[in-house]
Amino acid sequence: MGDEQRGTWQELLARNREEFESGTDFTVAVEEEFALLDPETLELTDRFEELKAAADRTDFAEHVVGELIASEIEVRTGRCTDFAEAAARMAERRAQIHGLARERHIALGATGTHPWSRWQDQRIIDTPHYRRNDEILRYVVWRNNTFGLHVHVGIAGAERAIAVHDVLRNFLPEILALSASSPFVENVNSGLHSARTEIFTRMFPRCGVPDAYGSWQAWEDYVGFLYRTGSINEHTQIWWSVRPHLAYPTVEIRIADGQPDLAEAQSLAAFCHALAARCARAHDEHEPLPNLPHRLVEENLWRAIRYGLSGELLDFERGEPVPARARLEQLLDWVAPVADEIGAAPFLGVPERNAAERQIARHEEGASLREIYAEQVRAAGVGSTEPAGAEAPARTAPGAGS
Repeated sequence: MGDEQRGTWQELLARNREEFESGTDFTVAVEEEFALLDPETLELTDRFEELKAAADRTDFAEHVVGELIASEIEVRTGRCTDFAEAAARMAERRAQIHGLARERHIALGATGTHPWSRWQDQRIIDTPHYRRNDEILRYVVWRNNTFGLHVHVGIAGAERAIAVHDVLRNFLPEILALSASSPFVENVNSGLHSARTEIFTRMFPRCGVPDAYGSWQAWEDYVGFLYRTGSINEHTQIWWSVRPHLAYPTVEIRIADGQPDLAEAQSLAAFCHALAARCARAHDEHEPLPNLPHRLVEENLWRAIRYGLSGELLDFERGEPVPARARLEQLLDWVAPVADEIGAAPFLGVPERNAAERQIARHEEGASLREIYAEQVRAAGVGSTEPAGAEAPARTAPGAGS
């Protein structure tokens, strides 16, 4: 629902820097956004307030929040000390929110977009935060009926957090390719693997691939400039796909599509966690790290949007395209030294087909959008840690060939 800002922006920045300086390395928290659906028609349904009121009477109330529209809800793991704990919390939160939803005859979806429900029919929830966003963004915010998965990773040290942020921006396309789950929107096959990314990052201001800041002071100067010029009036209006968070001492990765399958959601979050930790470790050990120009990261981001895990990403060292799967396997090898340490290793892997690929394959077989989406909704409701859905994707061990 937006983390409400306390005090002036100058106080916010000073407090945030202090929190980073005293922060804890490699804590992790995961946020998942779910569509609220009529279980009969699978249309988006405006029942957030009802479901939130029910959650408020439980012991996990603080982990359930609103996210823009009344047909969406977000669940949060809360801060976890390692990924094994986060994975368990993800399963627990899904079970809790699905239990409350079923009692109220609400279904939940978790693909990055709804395949056919109209954005014109959705209602923005009535909070000060979202009223302000509505007033500022108008059509941009009305159009954003999308569902993602965000990962917060604790990084100790303000300068170190910026260094990690600056490296992570290079890997946003790989994260997106792995996560792609939204080929269908507005009742059409978009031809994209992540229509969500095209809708969200191409429409919102201060969204998508950020610049590398180089130092905490440069980050502070940028945030201060936005406030002084009236470009923003609260810190949550900085929507970059990776960002140093201004309410918590974390670097937040925000590029990923929502995941219907719990096991794939856990695997994706584990990859984000391990990648951030590996970037920090490389920085500490003075390992050479990429600092790609914005235009090159964007080139790979487009490839991830269009072709997802089925396509190719550019290897800038070799100056040639490589299969996205091969690139992800390469990164799994790179993060392996820290993955065990943070509890992520058992969850890492690349599926034979991700959610976008499975949906596209079903469409090519002649299945209707409703049939395909119903399969994804059923997958999101499975409480097992095993893959579910139209086709259970096998996993490739980290380091194996593509």
